Amino acid sequence: MNQGKYVFSQVMTYFPRRVFEVAVEKYNRDFHAKNLNSYSHCLHLMFGHMAGCKSLKDIALVPRSIKKAAYHLGIPTVVDPSSLSKANEVRDYRIFEELGMWLIRKVRPMYAKEDIPDVNLPGWEIFAIDSTTIPCSIKLAEWALGKYSRGGVKMHTVLDLRGSIPDSIYITDSRYHDSNYLDVYEPYKWAIYTMDKAYVGLEALYRMTENETYFVTRAKTPMKYEVVETNYNINDLVGIVGDKTIRFTGYASRKKYPKDLRIVEFYDAEKEEVIIFLTNNFELGPLVIANIYRNRWQIESFFYDKYIIMQS
Repeated sequence: MNQGKYVFSQVMTYFPRRVFEVAVEKYNRDFHAKNLNSYSHCLHLMFGHMAGCKSLKDIALVPRSIKKAAYHLGIPTVVDPSSLSKANEVRDYRIFEELGMWLIRKVRPMYAKEDIPDVNLPGWEIFAIDSTTIPCSIKLAEWALGKYSRGGVKMHTVLDLRGSIPDSIYITDSRYHDSNYLDVYEPYKWAIYTMDKAYVGLEALYRMTENETYFVTRAKTPMKYEVVETNYNINDLVGIVGDKTIRFTGYASRKKYPKDLRIVEFYDAEKEEVIIFLTNNFELGPLVIANIYRNRWQIESFFYDKYIIMQS
């Protein structure tokens, strides 16, 4: 027979209760709260995440099924699905946003020295930018209009590749184009951002360059450019088949991005194709550039977990 604490109650001993209470007082969201205050609401949501619940019904029913043990889990009040649904509808999201941002600021420094596979750049901040679309009902979220009269929520995310910790999450309807996100996000100086070619908006990329921020992305085809310089000191045994400094020659592209850029060509033996990377970093080796882009896979794993949660 178990004589110790439940795992969930042990985890919750690290919960920053004071930080959360300050946020609750700031937005006055426990005013007239009866059965489900903000703290109990947060406990239910965290329990649902840790227990792998896939719906509000699961989150509500599991604690009710073990009602005698719920108190020892640290959940003071168990509620029905309708109460939980109502709380999600009316409670101010900024309470949980402030808690999440506090936790991110607390955790990110702990992973600052974590290695990124095949990228030996200690001290560099490296992020991945991508988005995922989660289908939803227009009746439940009238603002989230998507294509073909369907509802959809798009989650634009900046993920720190050291620890797979989100730095920024921006929620829009699914019609919002990926490249528009760079118009509202403020990147860090001297950091490296890797993204797919949906984000190749030359004006936004030029702003990143002017901000002394580096980017690694896929080049769109076709591109009109001239080769300014070619680096012949490359190793095709590791897949690098080209490393060039280029300059746009098209009128519009030249106007939007007047400076030189760098193209790294990498041969993917599995798909038997040459992948062209576009970057404004002229210092790192070509294989490092390719490996930085390759580490974008971390954000796909992050999206899978969040997709399951937001579907519930």
